Amino acid sequence: MPDNDFTTTIVVDQTPKEVFNAINNVRGWWSEEIEGPTDKLNEAFDYHYKDIHRCKMKLIELDPGNKVVWLVLDNYFNFIRDQKEWKNTKVIFEISGKGSQTEIRFTHLGLVPSYECFQICFDAWTRYITSSLKNLIATGKGQPNLIEG
Repeated sequence: MPDNDFTTTIVVDQTPKEVFNAINNVRGWWSEEIEGPTDKLNEAFDYHYKDIHRCKMKLIELDPGNKVVWLVLDNYFNFIRDQKEWKNTKVIFEISGKGSQTEIRFTHLGLVPSYECFQICFDAWTRYITSSLKNLIATGKGQPNLIEG
């Protein structure tokens, strides 16, 4: 059976522009512990969650109202053996209008079921996208990881 990349889709009542702006407000839905710009093409930002997860993302595609793509430059999980699992994968947000609503198709290209981190990452991405990002878009308030201390 071939590996399938992690994908989830949500639909919201806001416009593609509002969705695009919310996606790029990474501190508002993923983590307040982000260093660097999250909305500038070819720039990188660092994500940190306790001593559990660190990664460096580079924004490689930024098409307002349509698409956002991050390239994982580096990654560390404290709970897996193969630290290369996320490296050089892509995190893709595809935005499309569906009548009066907007659909967001989230894909972590390269995050596949054979990876040791898959189930934990599946659960985490599902929560961040279907709950935190969706709430940020709909209400202006997501549930990102808070800054430690």
